[in-house]
Amino acid sequence: MILKTVPQKTIAKPVDLEGVGLHTGSEVKLSFLPAPVDTGFVFIRNDIEGKNEIGADVNYVVTTERGTNIEKDGIKIQTSEHVLAALVGLDIDNCFIQINGPEPPIMDGSSKFFVEALELAGIKEQGSLREEFVVNELISYRDDSTGSEITLIPSDEYQVTTMVDFGTKILGTQNASLSKLSNFKEEISSARTFSFLHELEGLLDNGLIKGGDLNNAIVYVDTPPSKLSMDKLKKAFKKDKLSVKPNGILDNLTLHYSNEAARHKLLDVIGDLALVGTRIKGKVIANKPGHKTNTSFGKKLQEIIKLEKRSNIPTIDIKRKPLLDTVAIMKILPHRPPFLLVDKIFELSENHVIALKNVTMNEPFFEGHFPGVPVMPGVLQIEAMAQAGGVLLLNTVPDPENYITLFMKMDKIKFKIPVLPGDTMLFKLDLISPIRRGICHMKGYIYVNDNITTQGELMAQIKRKER
Repeated sequence: MILKTVPQKTIAKPVDLEGVGLHTGSEVKLSFLPAPVDTGFVFIRNDIEGKNEIGADVNYVVTTERGTNIEKDGIKIQTSEHVLAALVGLDIDNCFIQINGPEPPIMDGSSKFFVEALELAGIKEQGSLREEFVVNELISYRDDSTGSEITLIPSDEYQVTTMVDFGTKILGTQNASLSKLSNFKEEISSARTFSFLHELEGLLDNGLIKGGDLNNAIVYVDTPPSKLSMDKLKKAFKKDKLSVKPNGILDNLTLHYSNEAARHKLLDVIGDLALVGTRIKGKVIANKPGHKTNTSFGKKLQEIIKLEKRSNIPTIDIKRKPLLDTVAIMKILPHRPPFLLVDKIFELSENHVIALKNVTMNEPFFEGHFPGVPVMPGVLQIEAMAQAGGVLLLNTVPDPENYITLFMKMDKIKFKIPVLPGDTMLFKLDLISPIRRGICHMKGYIYVNDNITTQGELMAQIKRKER
């Protein structure tokens, strides 16, 4: 289910940071810039003339070796995940990420410095509500070749658990969990990337990780290194001395957490799933996650969300007792039969309402509206939808009986399927932006038999009745 929940957020002002790209070894300047509502996360390559933007979209993922790399129309961004994790971890929805090269600076191999920069810029709310995918049933993905698996289950908020097992004694099996996003900064953001010594040697031999040093990656020594290997590493990292600590990592670096590897994998999951483009209200359980598995799951999830957005049919048991029946509705709305066109309210929050009307043959408008082929007038469908929205708006005042709602605007109205006698109309209306000064801007749908019959945007104003 897709819900519009809290206001979207961006940063209050631009902020810059500089560092070295992990793979290129080049100096990189990255700027976070405020972005309008519904922008999402967009990278801007200011070292390229002309078309130089690429959105953070899972469909643009081209490779997942040593990071999540995206490309569109020749615009490339490597290792996007640490930056994106910082944005999601601070509950930001919209941001431009301007960069003068193909990869963000690696910094210390975590999201810590990006988080600090974003906090320095400040975070502000915007005038439209955030779309959130509410998980109602289990969604899973498994890579049989690696045994990696990601499962998404219902939860009251976005949560992530990771379990890693690389089959080595030195690292062992590790778990990490994030119970709420507000803990990201303290519990996850400073977890650094890691590599095994044998992987590191291969990367160096192939001319990669030119910006690597012993301050931006944990190096686990899974096999005893030869003198030749240590000499090669000393040369690469410009160190006179190198040794292996008793805990099995190269020296000059101290672990922040005993399970830092699992925490960094959790950070990667958050960054990779940011590419889905819609916030998630559910719990992610990732077993042996990696960028390939994360983004493959992300593609599957994005398709599910797209289908959900197209239909977005409320799952309501119309036989259960409603939140408000007709008598209770008449205590809120000023309308009365035969012009009261809402029978029941099933859900009512600050941001949405779900309501119902049973269309019977004895509706007075059928007497003159095509009596031989009765069809509910479209204007009355919109009126019924507006009355449901009126309940949402009047629910914001303590004495709704003293107020009325007045139409201000209708927009993007579409009629798809006729509404006939015997149909049950289900209304779903969500706020497009927060209610301000008594003005309500809503997007509404009418469903009959799990099909959209009518949709449109409505704007109404609440007004006190004249005495």
